Amino acid sequence: MADCEDQKFSLMEVLDTFKLCVSEQKEVYLQNYVEGWRGLVKFLNSLGSVFGFISKDVVNKIQILVNYLNGENGSQYITIQSMVKYELDNELVDMTKRGRQPESGSRTLLRLHRALRWLELFLERLRTSTEDSKTSVLCSEAYNESLAKHHPWVVRKAAGMAFCVLPGRPAFFEVMNVGPPDQVVAVLGEAVPLISEVYTITEELYTQHNLLDLP
Repeated sequence: MADCEDQKFSLMEVLDTFKLCVSEQKEVYLQNYVEGWRGLVKFLNSLGSVFGFISKDVVNKIQILVNYLNGENGSQYITIQSMVKYELDNELVDMTKRGRQPESGSRTLLRLHRALRWLELFLERLRTSTEDSKTSVLCSEAYNESLAKHHPWVVRKAAGMAFCVLPGRPAFFEVMNVGPPDQVVAVLGEAVPLISEVYTITEELYTQHNLLDLP
């Protein structure tokens, strides 16, 4: 597969990927989750270097999950649910961060899960914004409601500075590559609920297994 950083972002592609993410039994397919994130990385990168501090980390996390999917136990990683069960049953999740195990799939996905909440909130704010809305404010609000509480002060400070130089709403709508503003709003209206469903299913799974605060 071509490097996701070298391709243009397409909101429709992300929509299509997240449509395939959830099974009828409400399980989340890890491969589709990863593909959805590849698309979201393109979105981050299309806005310049301001999101570099997040997108670089996301790319690293994606690769860890891909390695598990392609590894000798890949059949245990078909869904997020099967991954969590397999890793917990085999004590592969480092609950205390003593460094005894490599980065587990469960911990890696938790980091992406937190970032997905930020993007979900940000995209929803973009969808409901007006022409004179400040993207820096929209993004900061979404960040403060999600990722900020998991970041040290120095990262929060850097994020705040990055958000201040974000392009305006028209630039965000342009990189969606779906047409005029009303079309962007319509597609976001489809995409955000799908992202939200994936987030909610994962949140409930991690809550059930007490994994939301993995170090």
